[in-house]
Amino acid sequence: MKAVFYERQGGPEVLQYGDLPDPSAGTHDVVVKVAATALNHLDIVQRNGWFTMPGFSFPHVAGMDVAGEVVEVGSKASGVSVGDRVVVDPSLAGVAEGSRYAGMGDLYGELGIIGGTVPGGYAEYCVAPATHVHRIPDGMSFDDAVTFPTCYLTAWHAIFEVGRLQPGETVMIHAAGSGVSVAAIQLAAKRGATVLATAGTDEKCRRAVELGAAAACNNRTEDVTGFARAQTRGAGVDMVFDHVGPALWAQSMFSLKPRGRLVNCGNTTGDTATIPSLGFMFHMGIQLLGSDPYRPEEFAPAWQEFCRGGYQVVVDSSFPLAEAGAAQDKMQNNDVVGKILLKP
Repeated sequence: MKAVFYERQGGPEVLQYGDLPDPSAGTHDVVVKVAATALNHLDIVQRNGWFTMPGFSFPHVAGMDVAGEVVEVGSKASGVSVGDRVVVDPSLAGVAEGSRYAGMGDLYGELGIIGGTVPGGYAEYCVAPATHVHRIPDGMSFDDAVTFPTCYLTAWHAIFEVGRLQPGETVMIHAAGSGVSVAAIQLAAKRGATVLATAGTDEKCRRAVELGAAAACNNRTEDVTGFARAQTRGAGVDMVFDHVGPALWAQSMFSLKPRGRLVNCGNTTGDTATIPSLGFMFHMGIQLLGSDPYRPEEFAPAWQEFCRGGYQVVVDSSFPLAEAGAAQDKMQNNDVVGKILLKP
């Protein structure tokens, strides 16, 4: 099969478009013919060598978001048939014995991830546990479906399971042009929360309001804390959803109301953040919450919610698989609103 892979870390020049052996399914697996895969920041972070997931190895085929058609079903797999149009849950937690990926489900250790630690969607074919594929409704395209897995599950788990966002609360969401924030804005607004958004350009702020944010500010040119306080009449926000990290850490903390929650699920701008004021933190009862991996049982309810409709799918651009390097450059340059897709 044709695939994009790399055997050493570095810039986009390490990506190779070439032939790899066709994958084979375990008894409890399926093989999916990839129709589309979507980029995520982990693709670039691991390629550059800035960080790698436990269990990462070479050669590596990235691509955590996979949608396509089942072309092979393992001898003991059930609930799925050849020809099914499916989206893949990339987390390998909860995988049954008999899958080639059984035993990789340590949530706080070597958690296997399709496209993160085992071969993913930057290829013509991808193996997934039969329990980890979900049917795509007849009226939904592969392109729409593939925007869902990583972004929506990351956002769903962070704001609802970890942050416990409630209807009527106010949440501030950073990096509004990113895929995970596009998901978070819509999920929070549909849950009945007031959403404030920040982004690095005025155009991304405008798009955030179109997605359901009540207001948005440019975090490169405006005072984020002042914006949050002004929008809440001085009270502060109940929650900040952050995957930016140190660049907005202090402003995020000072935007919170008493007992507010700062929920973090990423470190795009670096891995070290400084608490700007211990006095503010303990006096105001500020909660710092790390969003850990989502659980297998969360995927189906989130997918069903997405399939019911009412969500805007935001695809920034599509590239042929052979141009994965150009696609990753576009993402690394932050020239993105929504998801970038690759097509084998």
